[in-house]
Amino acid sequence: MRVSALSLLAAVCAGTVYATFTDPVVLDACPGYKATAVSTHGSTMTANLVLAGKACNVFGDDIEQLKLEVTYETNTRIHVKITDAATQRYEIPDSVLPRPHADSSVSSKSAEIQFNYTASPFSFSIVRNSNEEVLFSTGKHPIIFEPQYLRLKTDLVDQANVYGLGEHTDPFRLSTFNTTRTFWSRDAYGVPTGSNLYGNHPIYFEHRTTGTHGVFFVNSNGLDIKINDTDGTSLEYNAIGGVFDFYFLAGSTTDPTELARQYAEIVGNPAEVPYWSLGFHQCRFGYQNYLDVAQVITNYSEANIPLETMWTDIDYMDRRRIFTVDPVYFPMDRMREIVEYLHDHDQYYVLMTDPAVAYLPGGDYGPYNRGTETDIWLKSGDGKNFSFGVVWPGVTVFPDWFHPKTQDYWNNEFQLFYNPADGIDIDGAWIDMNDPASFCVYPCTDPFEQAVEQDLPPARITPPPDDSIPPFNTTSLTVQKRAPTFAFDHSSDNLLVPPYAIENQAGGGNLSDRTAWVDSLHANGMIEYDTHNLYGTMMSVATHEAMLARRPGKRTLVITRSTFAGAGAKVGKWLGDNLSDWPHYRNSIAGILGMASIYHIPMVGADICGFGDNTTETLCARWAMLGAFYPFMRDHNQDVASPQEFYRWPTVAQAARNVLDIRYRLMDYIYTAFHQAHTDGTPVLNPLWYKYPQDPNTFPIDLQFLYGDSILVSPVTDENVTSVTAYFPKEIFYNFLTLEPFEGQGANVTLDNIDFTSIPVHIKGGAVLPLRVKGAMTTKVLRQTDFELVVAPDMTDRASGQLYADDGVSVVPATTTLVKFAYANGTLTVSGSFGYDLGVKLARVRFLNVGAAPANVEVNSKKVVSSAFVYNATNKVLDVTFNTSFNKGFTVKHL
Repeated sequence: MRVSALSLLAAVCAGTVYATFTDPVVLDACPGYKATAVSTHGSTMTANLVLAGKACNVFGDDIEQLKLEVTYETNTRIHVKITDAATQRYEIPDSVLPRPHADSSVSSKSAEIQFNYTASPFSFSIVRNSNEEVLFSTGKHPIIFEPQYLRLKTDLVDQANVYGLGEHTDPFRLSTFNTTRTFWSRDAYGVPTGSNLYGNHPIYFEHRTTGTHGVFFVNSNGLDIKINDTDGTSLEYNAIGGVFDFYFLAGSTTDPTELARQYAEIVGNPAEVPYWSLGFHQCRFGYQNYLDVAQVITNYSEANIPLETMWTDIDYMDRRRIFTVDPVYFPMDRMREIVEYLHDHDQYYVLMTDPAVAYLPGGDYGPYNRGTETDIWLKSGDGKNFSFGVVWPGVTVFPDWFHPKTQDYWNNEFQLFYNPADGIDIDGAWIDMNDPASFCVYPCTDPFEQAVEQDLPPARITPPPDDSIPPFNTTSLTVQKRAPTFAFDHSSDNLLVPPYAIENQAGGGNLSDRTAWVDSLHANGMIEYDTHNLYGTMMSVATHEAMLARRPGKRTLVITRSTFAGAGAKVGKWLGDNLSDWPHYRNSIAGILGMASIYHIPMVGADICGFGDNTTETLCARWAMLGAFYPFMRDHNQDVASPQEFYRWPTVAQAARNVLDIRYRLMDYIYTAFHQAHTDGTPVLNPLWYKYPQDPNTFPIDLQFLYGDSILVSPVTDENVTSVTAYFPKEIFYNFLTLEPFEGQGANVTLDNIDFTSIPVHIKGGAVLPLRVKGAMTTKVLRQTDFELVVAPDMTDRASGQLYADDGVSVVPATTTLVKFAYANGTLTVSGSFGYDLGVKLARVRFLNVGAAPANVEVNSKKVVSSAFVYNATNKVLDVTFNTSFNKGFTVKHL
């Protein structure tokens, strides 16, 4: 019999959000399953799992027989899958998340981790073979598998170091006390902590001094993952659909970044980005007309602050309708002039494109009419009507990304509106609201009435510009009914109010609140209940393909809001609608670390200076400097907040100039890190514990980070102070600006006298950095600027590094350059391939921590004249002048 809801469940309320609380003791008393018919064939084991006793029926009828399949796919990866033996259930389609191939030659004996099991009651564990350490164990916790509730629980070690399970604004190392991470995409203004946000990445890394391993749960249904340490430490999965589909990753006992590379084998290596996209970007929701946009571009130039890319939010649209311009405030001819001006000055332009399309039957709105003609809109549960939402333009429809014609539709709309000949020739695409978001308040019985009540689309409240001023001184369609053919049987399920309520904090907590209805029907028979969390990534990939179709062979820049595992293989992301305050400044660091070092979305950044509320001069100055070390660097805020372009305050302007000079000098180091990530999944950003896995002091740190392997960033993190306490592991570090050495002792150090235009940046010992000798106003000019090499030895007097270069834009470059740097015992060796012509000189080589002036310096075993090298005893820097073309290898040695 089903356990009484009164004895089992209690409604808990956080604000207006209701979720399900179930006593773990009751769940652990369920019978679970017993394994029968166990069979092994090569690297795969299969078994039947049969209900082991009286059904618990917690949130529905227990499924009586399951199928278990365990595959050793590589020496470091085990795939465990538990499904309904009798009925096919929803699983994430390969078209959305392609699965990696298994190596049939792998055996359990050669693998680094082992799948062990107990037959009755069935439980399993994952064990590291080298030391017999248990990494994952369901132990005494029975599996529960019901139509709309799946529960699986593992024990963790006490004081476990768990990272991931995003998207969230919680600390980078998750608390093990009463933590729930909920997976259900939503519009999340203010990105509150302890809440589900825009994206979903059900992967966690667990780090111990004995090694680092990972667990990826491949499930896109609504999900709560609960971590608690009140009765031993445990992690519990509570899903409202799908199947149990796990990848267990061995990681490494010595190098945590190896785990990141293993995860990339599943979700894909990150996309290679255009070189120019690493420059500074400016945006604002609230530019009133084309003259505002043009003035911002001009002001940055006059303030001598590099602006690489200008962005425009939905302000440009006609009544907030995508693929339109307001003919009065943002007329097409003036917008084209802005883009032409930017391109003439080696700058770039990006526009917002939302998913929701205005519902305008019988009108002349082409995007709606063409989508209706091809029947590519998401349908209501009965297949008879569109699945309506209420978004910026009022009542809307949503593209169905599973429809076979939607990609062609999207390509065509991009080609028409963003056409270089007569449209807006954008260089990148920005996607918002693709959770998908809707303003319709549940139960949303009349979206048309709600659109009127919410005044959507909003009227403009400023007078139109004088169109004579140049920007620079220079037929009714009906619904095609879609038969409600479902890919999976949900006829007995309560889709709108499932028996287990996840802790969704959108609106009142209902799954359909502020988003598309969960019973909405896709063209392939799938429903939003199963695929909701995939919508944002599917739109992102479709937009990547549309941009690629516009400019074949050229890399795309697509920045999205909502993501699922694997999105980073095509697109980048910003962290959403944060606020202009110090807590959001601080938690942005954990946010970028999660995306870049775990989820493989390295092209990531938060809205610099904050999106919501008003920033302050000192906060914005500090944030401009922190933001220069986000991989994606963009200043952006909302229309009701004060403008916050960097040039508006003297302190912020100077802070921006200072830090952009650092960022641009590092640009090729950054670009090389992105190329390495694209090649093998090596993280672009690193938490300190990735590089110091044996130092427990680094495990909780999320206010410092490493850009690439070697640039330690330690920002000031408190208001109106000029000092910061930073942790320096037992390593030699070098001040980035002065190059003076500093030996870390594995302790906190207070750095003083940090004014509001500077940020502490150090070079980790052991690096050879390829730097430009100075910054520039654009990346095109930067690429014409000479290099210098900075050799920063570690405590053993060794260092290494690399430089990758190509044309910066091609998907498949015609030529490439890859140079390796190796330093030991006073000798730097530079070698590699120089297929791509850098077109610049190597100005000098700078050796750090040189104890005394050398008697001689040799280049390619030949002594150079004494005037070619200079030693600074104060900071222990030896400069060797080259001023020769950087197009071949060489050696340089100081004696």
